[in-house]
Amino acid sequence: MVQVVRNNSKYRSRLQIIADILIVAEDGAKKTRIMYQANLSYDLLKRYLAETLEADLISVDKDKKIYVTTGKGKVFLKKYEEYCDRCAQLEEHFEGARKDELLLQKMCSNTSDEKK
Repeated sequence: MVQVVRNNSKYRSRLQIIADILIVAEDGAKKTRIMYQANLSYDLLKRYLAETLEADLISVDKDKKIYVTTGKGKVFLKKYEEYCDRCAQLEEHFEGARKDELLLQKMCSNTSDEKK
């Protein structure tokens, strides 16, 4: 099962929601299970299921009413995981740059302390 790193945002992006749905449906799942495990309202579930079905990221067995992540959906999850990894690396670099900036700002404001 793919584990996806979450950003610190209060809200999930469209891609995060789609990935959550695909992860739940990897081994097959009914609507209710997807809704609860992906933490979606019923209206959002309907919207995203329609979108992922149209994009061929999931398929549905209409008799059993089970949704399953397709091969294309699994490729999406792999690419999404790589994307999340790159974003995490960028965030680490950005945090390092922010720390450097704060150090430089502090050095500029503490010039009077060094003169003593």
